[in-house]
Amino acid sequence: MLYVKTPEEVLAMIESEFAPLGQTETVPLSDAMGRILAEDMAAREYVPDFDRSTVDGFAVPASDTFGSSDAIPAILPLQAPVLMGQGADFSLDEGACVAVPTGGAVPWDADSVVMLEYTEDYGDGTIGVAKPAAPGMNMIFRGDDVYPGKVILHKGRVLSSADIGALAAIGQVRVKVAKKLTVGVISTGDELVPPEVQPGPGQVRDVNSPMLEAMLTAFGCKVINYGIVIDDEALLSDKVKKAIADCDAVLLSGGSSVGVKDAACRIIESVGTLLLHGIAIKPGKPTILGKAGEKPIVGLPGHPVAAYFITKLFVQPLLGRLTGRDMTAYTVTAKVTESISANHGRAQYHCCRLTEKDGQLCAQPIRGKSGLITTLAGADGYFCIDRDCEGLPQGAEIQVTITGGV
Repeated sequence: MLYVKTPEEVLAMIESEFAPLGQTETVPLSDAMGRILAEDMAAREYVPDFDRSTVDGFAVPASDTFGSSDAIPAILPLQAPVLMGQGADFSLDEGACVAVPTGGAVPWDADSVVMLEYTEDYGDGTIGVAKPAAPGMNMIFRGDDVYPGKVILHKGRVLSSADIGALAAIGQVRVKVAKKLTVGVISTGDELVPPEVQPGPGQVRDVNSPMLEAMLTAFGCKVINYGIVIDDEALLSDKVKKAIADCDAVLLSGGSSVGVKDAACRIIESVGTLLLHGIAIKPGKPTILGKAGEKPIVGLPGHPVAAYFITKLFVQPLLGRLTGRDMTAYTVTAKVTESISANHGRAQYHCCRLTEKDGQLCAQPIRGKSGLITTLAGADGYFCIDRDCEGLPQGAEIQVTITGGV
């Protein structure tokens, strides 16, 4: 019999039972993509370090162009141009302008840049400006991007390509990140064969191992795949003990229910502490959570969709807890395209595809049972029907968590 806990209770248990490992390493920017930032990153200088133009044109005091038009242009003497890659360490002559390229430095007493298209070179050393400028127009000022002491990236962030660019901009060529977790994956079951093998009568290909390995790798983990273990308790126990010795966390797929051959619970108890057996969720009710020392062991249901959802909803937050990762979920609001009944008493999760109709984002539920892996393929996200809700009518507004393809 399973004594189930709610999803909220499970997440609270993860917070209370497991602590960040605090293991870090420093890597060059070229190796930092997708890694978890281990400290706040603050600028030590101004970016940019000079006032610069965002267009090809002429730097001017904006007040010298007020009232100008095509009929009555402002006529300004032209000074020597600012060359790209050189500073503008001079001031403008009274009433004058200076040519600057896009990205070029602007003299300190110019507060705007007139685009080339709105000017005319008369060929006599003067420029006609046919459109008035406003202060700050077409300019980036010193420190507009960052300034010394400004935190640009916070601890726990998963570094993106844009983040790498920001770090390069402030001269941060090495960065402290959380060490990658090593996670062991074990599949169990007499009926399983490797994906490359043609199944015989009563056999199925092992879906969970490659799926979990892909999910964990995309999440930033190193994965050791221990392969398939038959329903032999002694063999499985030996494999789990080896995985515990090798890894920071262990996922055991299959054998989590309460049948005679479902040994995962007994094995986890034999090597450590059993924290829970059963979550009030569909799919994935017979999930197990335990730990050996401080290392988590998760017993996942054998059905692929159930294993997927448990990994997304609980395993990834657990691994995020160990690495100090920011686990902010990204959601969108959509209207469900059809009515859905729910299993009262358990939080019920559905994959969906997102479409747009008449300017409204719509969520099309992907129907299927927990053993059918194709219900995951092509999904854009998932949504939850609360455990106290008996279903959703067509057109109900829901929050869809974007899966991001992993």
